[in-house]
Amino acid sequence: MEAQFKDHFSRLAAQYSAFRPLYPAALFDYLVGLCPEHRLAWDCACGSGQASLPLAGYFDAVTATDASAQQIAAASPHPRVTYRVAPAEESGIDAASVDLVTVAQAMHWFDCGAFYREVNRVLRDRGVLAVWSYGNPVVEGEALTRLVTTFYSQTVGEYWPPERRHVEAGYRTLPFPFKEVQTPNFEMSEQWTLEQLLGYLRSWSATGRYVAQHGTDPVVALESDMSQAWGPVEHRRRISWPFILRVGRRS
Repeated sequence: MEAQFKDHFSRLAAQYSAFRPLYPAALFDYLVGLCPEHRLAWDCACGSGQASLPLAGYFDAVTATDASAQQIAAASPHPRVTYRVAPAEESGIDAASVDLVTVAQAMHWFDCGAFYREVNRVLRDRGVLAVWSYGNPVVEGEALTRLVTTFYSQTVGEYWPPERRHVEAGYRTLPFPFKEVQTPNFEMSEQWTLEQLLGYLRSWSATGRYVAQHGTDPVVALESDMSQAWGPVEHRRRISWPFILRVGRRS
């Protein structure tokens, strides 16, 4: 399975840890309410722990795995979270031991069939799988949103891996062989400075691939354009993302 791992983020681990947005607290309240028990959660492809840490507030223990050692090294420690390097398809978790499996902003990279077999192996009866993602940011101020959209589709557009199409399709192009649960809508937003937004754009896999090929940072030119429309450097603007969530129960 290791050979199948598509590593788009190891070299971006520090930026990923520092500049990725937080998931809405209401999301975790909702997911926990679906679980009959709260002994163990598995946060798969945990990155640097963006979902692992909130889960630790609800579960006795969280196992957080990622195939990237660099991402695990950048994760924030917590006494109830055990971080481990492991591919999504071979977690090393005991069978029938997990109450909730989460995949945040990563399901589109997986071998779905192999991963779903692993989910069915580790979930308890009536256990829950929740996968989510978020789309392109909408920035307060139409001119700023247009600049980010152009950067996404034109500047680094050809550097997006093909799997990105699943995010753009709201994950509806991915198989989901579970008893699907109708979910509420969740709002995902931040109040960010321009520096934070630019750091987030540098954490994109497409930006990393652009830099690797050209040896230059494409965000520098964007920063010049955005600074004119942003206002004072310390000013914070609302950034929001369309939020995609699919939830199912083990059959």
